[in-house]
Amino acid sequence: MSPRRRIPCLILCLLAAVTGCKKDAPAAPSKPGIGLVLGLGGRGDHSFNDSALRGLELWAGGVKYEKAGYQEATASERKDSLAPDVAARGGEMLPLGITPVVLQSRVAEDYEPNLQLLAEQRVSLAMGVGFMLENAVETVARRNPSLPFLLVDSPLLDAQGRVITLPNVRTVVFREEEGCFLAGALAGLVTKTGRVGMVGGMKIPLVQRYEAGFRAGVAATNPDATVLVNYTGSFTDFALGKQVGQDLLLKNTDVVFAAAGVDGLGAIQAVKEAREAGKAVSVIGVDSDPSHLAPEAVLSAVVKHVDLVVYEAIREQRQGRFQGGNVSLGLKEGGMGLAPVRLDFPGKAEALRTVDALRARIISGELKVPTQPDAARAAEAR
Repeated sequence: MSPRRRIPCLILCLLAAVTGCKKDAPAAPSKPGIGLVLGLGGRGDHSFNDSALRGLELWAGGVKYEKAGYQEATASERKDSLAPDVAARGGEMLPLGITPVVLQSRVAEDYEPNLQLLAEQRVSLAMGVGFMLENAVETVARRNPSLPFLLVDSPLLDAQGRVITLPNVRTVVFREEEGCFLAGALAGLVTKTGRVGMVGGMKIPLVQRYEAGFRAGVAATNPDATVLVNYTGSFTDFALGKQVGQDLLLKNTDVVFAAAGVDGLGAIQAVKEAREAGKAVSVIGVDSDPSHLAPEAVLSAVVKHVDLVVYEAIREQRQGRFQGGNVSLGLKEGGMGLAPVRLDFPGKAEALRTVDALRARIISGELKVPTQPDAARAAEAR
């Protein structure tokens, strides 16, 4: 089969009204449908959502999305999409004989009807990516107990905020603080001004774990460095992220950690432009490796292997082995790590050895990374 052969597109961009969605819903696919509801950042965020799409479409579906529809992906395209640490584990991410069904939400109120639409389309597995889908996944999973669900980046919580389980729901969370510790350790070794910055999105516990790990990592390798943190309050405002990134650069930070979704892309753009203007600055991304956006400015990235989580869930469902429950992934499990450090800087080889040694201490349990910014700030003060 020619790799350029057109494959009908089953991507829908849905309005909030369920009735409108039903009217335009596609016919049942010939291959088992696997459904995915994206977070508000959507396709093209070069981060969390795109990672989930890579696992569903490119790896499990064997297709790539283009404006005219799906096209069959080649084996080399799938191979080239593997992060180095994933590729090192072996395996080819062979297509699993499924049809991707991807629903984009315009507003948060779309999450529940979109998930319900997947159930009505009789997908074999329904997936939601992002902590904001937690309530919607719980509601629709209770309504459709025979349909398995995957929720990435949040557990299910009761009204008191306690973690609960449902037999048909698998939740996957990441120990973000571990990967962010390595990013902070790298930033502490790279900075020349002694000032590093972080652009956060919403100031919620999830993102504060990023801050805690990053602060602790900087303190581990450069205890005299100053860490400046600004939150944008959103994940979807590119212009605001760029503005906050520019503000950090004006305060003489020379390494910026962009952990804010689409806002983070704005921060990356700010660093890219500063680099092009001759400033010795760099940026560390998050969730996916954004080096293709600014190859002269991106130092590394804290990579969450959402793509691998999605692919493995689909594979287990296809093999009849999918089970509900709560899963936590960190460095030890290979759920996250640092993207390759492509920029050169004085002492790079020694810096990378230091970061690798810290990674080994975290994996062994010798080094515990704080999950609260206050605990990290207390360590900075010592």
